[in-house]
Amino acid sequence: MKTKTSVYLDPDQAVRLKLAAEESGRSEADLIREGIDIVLLRTLIPKRRRLSPTFDSGDPNFAQNADELLRDAYE
Repeated sequence: MKTKTSVYLDPDQAVRLKLAAEESGRSEADLIREGIDIVLLRTLIPKRRRLSPTFDSGDPNFAQNADELLRDAYE
């Protein structure tokens, strides 16, 4: 069952939607539903906060003591 709703389009959007529907052989409503699905999918994709994996040693001085800690680990 579908829920009825109203959408207000700019005149340019209305013209472009009509042309897209005619060219694709689909209804305007079908194209609108597809557009809504695309937006909803985009909002569900989690955004990565960092570009690369991170490491938390739990030691706030780890970076300052990295050489010493690494030396000790491999001795």
